[in-house]
Amino acid sequence: MRILNPYFDSSAVWMKGNLHTHTTDSDGPNSPQATIDAYAERGYDFLMLSDHDRLTDVTVLDPHGMVLIPGNEITANAPHVLHVDARSVVPPHSDRQLVFDAIRAAGGFAVCSHPNWESHFNHCPQEMLMAWTGYTGIEIYNGVVEWLEGNPCATDRWDRLLAAGKRVWGFAHDDCHRAEDLGVAWIMVQSHERTPDGVVDALRNGRFYASTGVAITNISVEENRIRVQTGAPCRIGAISDYGYRRAMADGTVLEFEIPPNPPYTYIRIECAGNYGRMAWTQPFFLE
Repeated sequence: MRILNPYFDSSAVWMKGNLHTHTTDSDGPNSPQATIDAYAERGYDFLMLSDHDRLTDVTVLDPHGMVLIPGNEITANAPHVLHVDARSVVPPHSDRQLVFDAIRAAGGFAVCSHPNWESHFNHCPQEMLMAWTGYTGIEIYNGVVEWLEGNPCATDRWDRLLAAGKRVWGFAHDDCHRAEDLGVAWIMVQSHERTPDGVVDALRNGRFYASTGVAITNISVEENRIRVQTGAPCRIGAISDYGYRRAMADGTVLEFEIPPNPPYTYIRIECAGNYGRMAWTQPFFLE
């Protein structure tokens, strides 16, 4: 049995960022530059402006030291999709598989937005997520849905995909449409390079965790043992196929030992802190 660990060792730098925010170029609260200013003031390291069905030119904006990743949110005609590292606008085909194929052909990657949004809790049906290929991940947390119909959290969708063999990563984003949405969810990326290529490569390969306020300070794998440490005490759980909780610890450390022939295909670590704040590692797939 082998644990596939997506993370670097503790020497890698963590970078804070967000891939889903809107500006006045579509339906956000602030101009593109003011949006960048606001995230830079909060200490973010990278940002993607994801206006609806249009590509905002970030090369003409002042990044204030942040890494700016070009992108947009493909919105028309079908469930919403983030196009990360976009060089051009992909047509919003109602058949989203054509969208994923076009994004891959153009060198970017796709993330499925807020699956549990809307009154039916089904903005992106599970059967579509199961049938589609070529997308990199889904939003397991979407900040704006805290104030809309549906559920901002979609780890239920994620666990069903992972258990079925879909190797997709879990993202947490603001999806900022109001000033109050800014800075409520983010991803922490491990990268040796503070560049767009370095951040995008880390995202493609799962070297990040998602958070709404809990800080993970160390993630390590040694032989058959996974160890996760947080910056403050919280409830840390080891989750496997279909949401099965295999272990739990209250404190700052969880060490989980995987048996030689485990009856599951992955483990992911979930950290629950004060006031509903959370963090989620990416899955450790078992082979």
